[in-house]
Parts: sequence; structure tokens; C-alpha cells
Amino acid sequence: MYQREFENLLRTNPPRAILLYGENHYLISTYVQHYINTTHAKESLRTEYFDEYNFNGAKAYLSQSSLFGGTNLLLIKRDKKIAKKELDSLIELVNKNSDNYLIFEYLGLAKDAKSLQNAFSPKKGANWVRLFEPNLHESIQMLQKKAKYIGLDIEQYALQHLMHLLNNNLALCANELNKLAILGEKVTSKDVDRLVYSTAPLAIEQLLIELFEKKPVIDMLSRLLELGVDEFTILRSTQFFVNQIFLFHAHMKLYGHIDSKAILGYKLPKQIEEQKATLALKVRSPALLKIFEHLLEVELQLKNSPSSNRELLLYGAFIRLQSYL
Repeated sequence: MYQREFENLLRTNPPRAILLYGENHYLISTYVQHYINTTHAKESLRTEYFDEYNFNGAKAYLSQSSLFGGTNLLLIKRDKKIAKKELDSLIELVNKNSDNYLIFEYLGLAKDAKSLQNAFSPKKGANWVRLFEPNLHESIQMLQKKAKYIGLDIEQYALQHLMHLLNNNLALCANELNKLAILGEKVTSKDVDRLVYSTAPLAIEQLLIELFEKKPVIDMLSRLLELGVDEFTILRSTQFFVNQIFLFHAHMKLYGHIDSKAILGYKLPKQIEEQKATLALKVRSPALLKIFEHLLEVELQLKNSPSSNRELLLYGAFIRLQSYL
């Protein structure tokens, strides 16, 4: 099921067992909050995130009456699948009691969610919806809807500028709208420039991850330059990132495992640690040496070139960088 069909269902007959997945994490979280609000389940809500999920505990929760005399809303949020037998059992419990609700927010790859759709079939009294990454027009519409809901008067151009500044991250933009609403007056693009902190550092990190994953990076590089990030900042961030990848690569060769605390002196979140370990395993030692040498050459070229030529040099540098991987 797609978004439009789901919207119609929400207005007429909201499914009480639903699988939400896809690339639009903002909209997914919005729908989850909608269920919490409409079922008045804030006090009785049970959440099971990632490895916290326990089938017996979830089953026991849906098997009992709400302690607060309202609804039982079970929210499962994880990037791993749940056995079909367990899902069938939980959905069956939902159908036995009109006060029971189940939301499975699946954070894994969309292609891996297809096998979960069978468990959430309408024939079983459930449903599923895939939510795609919105385009700019759709994102602006969502932000306009959010602004109207919180009573914020904001220019459309200011919304577009906000999206650009926060690298099209819809969830971050929505959070910033809450902050801007405190002004109590019409918000312009100048207010956005004055009050919103750019996510350029996060975008640079994402750029470098995609570089090492051999994905197209020119568009993201262009956006960073449009945001006003200078060429030397991007180059220094690239050198720092490559050095980290080298350290991970060397540690794996020496010890056969990854430990970010031993490598960097501080512990990275597990997901980031695993991501950098994966990138480090994919690259070969000779390639890393070529990349280091190339970055030193680029630094020298940038320092000896007029500012009008630096952007072009940086584009060429990234294209060549990717050829080493």
C-alpha cells in the first residue's frame, strides 16, 4: 500500500496492526505519533526498540487489559525482521481485542521488507505501507502543513532555504519549525540564516561515506559548496576521514577485529563503528596510499590557485579519488 491509500484508510478505518517502512522517516514518525494521539495510548504505550524486542513480553502485553483502562498500543522499532510465526501471533491478539494496536516500524532495507508484507496482509486484519523519500515539492507541502498546525507564519522561500540549509533533512526542518514558532512573528529567509545552524559538517561526513561506497557524489558536493562550505574545509574533512579509515584498516589487519576506542581513543556509536569498519575492509592498502598522496597534491594545488579555480579543482579531485577505490 502507498501513502495516498493509507491516508484514506486513516480517515475511514485505520488498521489496528500496521507495518511502516521505507525512506521517509519523518512521515513514518508522524504516523506513529498520530496513532499515539488518536488512541490516547500515551500512558499505556509499550515500546520495544531494536534488541529490546521480546516476543513473550509483547505477547503478554497484548493478552492483558490496559492497566489504564484504555488501549494497548505496542510499538516495535527495529532494523531486523521478526519471525512470521511471532508476527502472526501478535496480529491475532490484536484482532481479538478492539483495544489492541500494533505498529512495526521496520528500519531495515525496503527490499527486505517484502517478506514481512505477508504477515501484515489485509486478509489477516492488518496492513502495510511503504513511504518513499519525498521530492522537494512534497517536502515543502509537509512543512507548510506542520507550520499551519503549530501556528507559524513562514514564507515559502524561507522553507525552501531551510531545506537547503539542512541538506533536505525533513525531520530536522520540522524540529526547526518548532523553534522558529517561538518568535511569534512571520519568519523570513533572513531569520532562517540568523537562527538555524547548518548541518554542513554532517553532510560532509555523508559525502565521504558515499564516496567510499562508490556512489555518485558530485550533486552533494555541489550542495555543500552552495551552502558556503569552502574548499579547504572539505579537503581537511576528507583528509581526517581518510586517516580514520586507514586506522580502522590497519587495526583490522593487526588484530582481526575493530574497536573504535582502541583506534580513536573514544567509543563510536555501534552503527557508525560498523559502518567505518565496513568501508575500511573494502579498501586496499595501495589504494589508501594513493589517496593520501593525491590529497597532498590537491592541497598544494588549492593553496597555489586563485579562488576562482578552486571549486573546479575540488570536483576533479573527488572524481579522481573515487577512481582509486
